[in-house]
Amino acid sequence: MVDLGAAIRASRLYLENHLEELFASEQFILGEQCAVFERDFAKRMGAPHAVGVGSGTAALELCLRAADIIRPDQQVITSALTSPFTAQAIRNAGAKPVFADIDPDRLLIDPQDVTNRMTSSAAAIVPVHLYGQACDLVQLRRIARNAGLVIVQDACQAHGATFRGQPLAHFSPLIAYSFYPTKNLGCLGDGGAVVTRSVRLAAKVRMLRDGGRSSGQVSRMAGINSRLDEIQACFLRAFLRKLTQWNSSRARLAALYDEALAGCDAVQPVRRSPESANHLYVIRTSRRESLRAHLAEHRIASAVHYPVPLHLHPAFSDCGLKPGALPNAERACREVLSLPLWPYLSESSVLRVAECIRRFFTFRFHSNLRK
Repeated sequence: MVDLGAAIRASRLYLENHLEELFASEQFILGEQCAVFERDFAKRMGAPHAVGVGSGTAALELCLRAADIIRPDQQVITSALTSPFTAQAIRNAGAKPVFADIDPDRLLIDPQDVTNRMTSSAAAIVPVHLYGQACDLVQLRRIARNAGLVIVQDACQAHGATFRGQPLAHFSPLIAYSFYPTKNLGCLGDGGAVVTRSVRLAAKVRMLRDGGRSSGQVSRMAGINSRLDEIQACFLRAFLRKLTQWNSSRARLAALYDEALAGCDAVQPVRRSPESANHLYVIRTSRRESLRAHLAEHRIASAVHYPVPLHLHPAFSDCGLKPGALPNAERACREVLSLPLWPYLSESSVLRVAECIRRFFTFRFHSNLRK
């Protein structure tokens, strides 16, 4: 699905320089590499502050903790179509996840269903910018303001995405990012960050990530241990220089997929906005599993993001929702298929994948006619 080798080679000089600086400093936790990356990443995301943490999951948890969403009587509404780590982060913070259905067209959380799921216990909304494109932040912000809720954005797949020409930081005080290796901006291990416009929230997240300490060995509040490693900050500093170029390549390749699959009525590419970061290129088809097998026979990787909506995971069975409760998310989970996409993927590879898909459905069509 992703080849990281080309990205590493393209950034090698900067990687080596940053690693030399790190080894010379002998400061391997919360040192200069992390501090410089935080400054540069915040600027790139359109905000004054970023706090590096151990993972995207930890970033979400710390956002909620910083917003005082920490009690089991506080409900946090999020999408049913996302990684389970979104809901695990809500649980880790101490709150209760509540799942809403999605827009059947773009597969993003449905603001109307968010309103339907709200109770007097609702405390926050976690919109997930799935596959690299932003949810309707204007409508969600209006809902949150009217109900007195906090918005914490899950931008773990949306590095560099914007909404209505504005950076994501324009729409809420707290945003969580992941630097898992396959992300638009990834490190070579686990990593994450909280982005905020608030001096107070940035300071609080810095304390929370370091056991509730601000300096010395005294904990001022209940915190966790989740700090971005200096060595991962070295990689991220090098890769951040390429993010704009890499996102442009993703957009170009996604558009090529669109063109190459046009007219193949058996597949429907998930609709994207022009402001998408194009983290994944996702199609929908009712014959997903047989198509996956066909692609594998031709040595083409594929993946499913995600096969089961969160309300049907055993870990979240206490949410009280049964099969059929969120029909758009459930249908999407049966149909979505992610195709290979990364910045250095060749155009010929995109065309080969598309042609393999077209041949699969052409063969199926003619086989059905013969029957």
